[in-house]
Amino acid sequence: MSELRHDWTTEEVETLLDLPLNDLIFRAQSAHREHFDPNAVQVSTLLSIKTGACPEDCAYCPQSAHHDVELERERLLPVDEVVEAARNARAQGATRFCMGAAWRNPTDKNLERVIEMVRAVKDEGLETCMTLGMLKAEQARRLSEAGLDYYNHNLDTSPEFYGHIISTRTYQDRLETLEHVREAGMNVCCGGILGMGESRRDRARMLQQMANLPKHPESVPINQLIQVEGTPLQDVENIDPLEFVRSIAVARIVMPASYVRLSAGRTEMSDEMQALCFLAGANSLFYGDTLLTTPNPGENHDLALFERLGLQPETADGHTGEDAAEPAARSA
Repeated sequence: MSELRHDWTTEEVETLLDLPLNDLIFRAQSAHREHFDPNAVQVSTLLSIKTGACPEDCAYCPQSAHHDVELERERLLPVDEVVEAARNARAQGATRFCMGAAWRNPTDKNLERVIEMVRAVKDEGLETCMTLGMLKAEQARRLSEAGLDYYNHNLDTSPEFYGHIISTRTYQDRLETLEHVREAGMNVCCGGILGMGESRRDRARMLQQMANLPKHPESVPINQLIQVEGTPLQDVENIDPLEFVRSIAVARIVMPASYVRLSAGRTEMSDEMQALCFLAGANSLFYGDTLLTTPNPGENHDLALFERLGLQPETADGHTGEDAAEPAARSA
């Protein structure tokens, strides 16, 4: 069984990224099979519960109030609309329902409404995940007591490159929120974004930071930058597809027991690139036509890809089988 290490050096992670691709994939696939069914994919759905007007200046994000992006601002959604979306997600085969709000941090009043959403979605038989920005320790405790299963808070990139992307909160701010989430007893969902102009060493440093947390994140979303017109990164050079695959493989090796999720940017990936990502150890994805405010491959396309690759959605108890795929297949 692959050892769960928390003492990776930057040089070790860079050495993994530098391996011949065949050797890297072999190591990643071997680690993956020690902890997971290699033909199972955990399926999540993501809903924006509050869109736009975020005070943060994240250079990649169309929801930032600092960028001139054509995006309609929306208030916090009513609970009944969130529950309806959760029911639809479950009918499509999702086992986890993720909710995101464009906040720097939630107010206590907003937190009350969010907690109501968590309880209502859990009543629908789904795992729950939230991304609401920074949390205080007391806020994390309240979300945990409400039954929130996962909290997402990405590191985004390396500590060294971070200042080129965000100035309104620090890297340490992010680490402190992750600490509050862990101490409150929730699962941590923490990943990053590739293709923002960072170097390979930055990618190594980001993966090292996540792998060296006191506990590996239970879920590791790896995003490919979506270049949105009006954001500072709209013209950045695209990341090489095989470099993205390499990063997935290294994430699997350094965090062998974590779910590694293909997140934003899948509309720009060929089926062949996604297949390589699954081979490299990705075993989770976001399912549905939209991720917060950006496009995502439709359910029918994902089902067809699963069929071609012999993959099956993971059920809520972590198993697979024809029964797990039936709700989505009927809908399709």
